Order: sequence, then C-alpha cells, then structure tokens
Amino acid sequence: MKPLEGKIILVAGATRGAGRGIASMLGEAGATVYCSGRSVKGAPASGPSRPETIDETAEIVTELGGIGIPVRTDHSKEEEVIALMDRIQKDHGHLDVLVNDVWGGDALMQWNLPFWENDLSKGFQMMRQAIDTHIITAKYAVPLMLPAKKGLIVEVTDGDGYFYRGQLFYDLVKTTVIRLAYDMSQDLEPHGIGALAITPGFLRSEAMLEHFGVTESNWKDGTRVDPNFIASETPWFVGRAVAALAADPAVFEKEEKYSAPGTSLMNTDSPIVTEPGHIGEITFVPRSPNTSTSRWMTNFIATGN
Repeated sequence: MKPLEGKIILVAGATRGAGRGIASMLGEAGATVYCSGRSVKGAPASGPSRPETIDETAEIVTELGGIGIPVRTDHSKEEEVIALMDRIQKDHGHLDVLVNDVWGGDALMQWNLPFWENDLSKGFQMMRQAIDTHIITAKYAVPLMLPAKKGLIVEVTDGDGYFYRGQLFYDLVKTTVIRLAYDMSQDLEPHGIGALAITPGFLRSEAMLEHFGVTESNWKDGTRVDPNFIASETPWFVGRAVAALAADPAVFEKEEKYSAPGTSLMNTDSPIVTEPGHIGEITFVPRSPNTSTSRWMTNFIATGN
C-alpha cells in the first residue's frame, strides 16, 4: 500500500511549477489529489505563452499512481472556493491536506524599481492573488478537517527567512505566507491540525526551462548559459518533501526549523536546528540564506547573467 493511499488532498495552484511538482509527487505516493487553478484545456488563464493546465497536472497525478481530479477554481472568489469544498465534502466527506500554492504574480513583478516607482495597482493585485487567496482557501478547507481532529496545511513560499527578496510587494507576499502558516498553526493546534511553510530552491519550472532553452531531460545544458543553473532543482523535489510530510504521523511533533539545499520546513517561532533532521526519505540540513532563489533571480534579471 502506498503511503498516501486513501488520503484526500487539495493542491490549490496546481497548474505548473511547484504546485504541479507537489501534486505529482502526492500522486506518486497514492493520494487522491484535487488539482485546482484557473487554467484549463482551451482556456489558459496566463495566456498562450504559458500553456500548462490543471487538466495536464491531474493526468500526471493519475499516471504516477494517484487519482488526479482537476477543478477549475479562481481562489480569489469565495463562491468558487466554497463550491470546490462542497464538492470535496460531497465526494469524500473530509480533507486531509491542503497545499496553498496559489501565486499568479509573474506578470505583476516590478524588478529593479524602488517601491516609490512601483505601479500600486500591480502590487496590490499581487497581494490579492497570492495572500488573500491563501486565507480564503484555508478558511473554507479547515471545516473539512475539524471533525477528524487531524489535518495539515502547507503554505508554499520563497525563502526561509526575513531577508529582503529584491522587490517590496514580492517580499511582502512571501514573508506574509510564512507568517500565515505560523498564525494558522496557533489557531489549529487545539484541533490536532498543523500548518507549516515550505520553500523550494532554484526551481526548474516550465518557464525557467524555457528561458534556458532546455528540457528536464537535458537541463544541465543550461549551465552553458549560466553556471548557477547547476544548483537548480526539479519541482518533484519539493513535491517529495511535501509527500513525506503528509505521510509522517509524527509531523506535528517536528517543531524545529529544518532546511535542505533548496528546501526548508519552517515554523517561525522555533530555533534553527544544528544537527540534521530526517523526514521520510529526505534529510534536511541547515543551509545559508545566501542561496535564496529570489536573490539569485534579482541579480539575474538586473545583469542579464
């Protein structure tokens, strides 16, 4: 029996990148995965330049051994989130894990501009899309976990600390997501439900592979463009981390902050451990915050290197 067989999991923001990687690896572990997002076949929400859809993600989940269920959902709209939760409740009666990975901010980024030169409408829209959506989704997901007195919320962020990520609104979003996990954990603890934040490292997303002119099968050729690409990681890596956490019956006892090259499990009220921890098949050891994806990306975009 696979470790997550019979588990019902929602990955909100499963269209591409980390969300697709997480959904895929949850499927590999045998879970039933609801893959939500706005992009569906014939109607990609991010335009023709980004053709990925939740339908494709759900197909990957099923191919890897799970059950993938695509449900088009705009997580900024309460009525659509409520409809999604009603469907999960009707089909399964509960929810075991929520992965909050809604983002949609790439087109709104304003790199290399001081905050006083930012377009406020873009900044506030980014916050709406990547913070409000997480709160809305968690609000309506938790009641599906409460009766069983168990469950897990995973918030996907960028970076494992409070350093500056190179752009005011981007930094606000990613640090707020970390804080959301901590704040929710405080309210959820009496109910046996946990919440944590996790960050990928330099992610080999579909857009990043395209930028370097490579595919996942020959990704190392991207180092000819920039040697830093050797530090990149498949979205399946953070996906397997989430799958290991979701399958670990002692996950709520792991209150320290762990990190691996590229991936960290955060509880922002705990000290950094000095000895390696172990979760499932993934060993987490301390890493330097200087390896932050966002710091590298800021330099990459600013210099063209």
